[in-house]
Amino acid sequence: MASQQQVREYLAYWFQLGKSVVVDTDKSAYLPEPVFQGDRYSDAFESCWQKITAQAGREAYVEGTDQTIRELLSDAWALSSCARCTMPVPVRIVGVSDHPCPCNDLPSWPNSEIPAPRSAVSTPARLQDIRQRLAQPHPKADYTNSPDYSKAERS
Repeated sequence: MASQQQVREYLAYWFQLGKSVVVDTDKSAYLPEPVFQGDRYSDAFESCWQKITAQAGREAYVEGTDQTIRELLSDAWALSSCARCTMPVPVRIVGVSDHPCPCNDLPSWPNSEIPAPRSAVSTPARLQDIRQRLAQPHPKADYTNSPDYSKAERS
């Protein structure tokens, strides 16, 4: 079973590639722009999520897929990486799924020339991690036994 956070991340990845969430009950499609505001989901994304969850995700699905958001939150489905493009895709936990990845109708995907969709990044937290790594003492390397060091001493 995919958690609510995993499903939200799944939606965010596909929104970044222009895939919308289709809601059959009112024949609407949602594609929030932007997906992120700093290190969190944007207000547009949160509004979209509220519209989807207001009806428990019964008739809402990512364009190009057949699994509803409600199904993804059930015990029958999990989210995994597509073997072709590494984007998150629904995978049936029991049995075999014959549903293709939503990337199958994106003619220019996968594309290693552009940045891949991503999760939100907390800039302060990321910088703090870097600061902590830089503050850690590193043992000095002993190059005296390396072949290059010996050659340099002989010259």
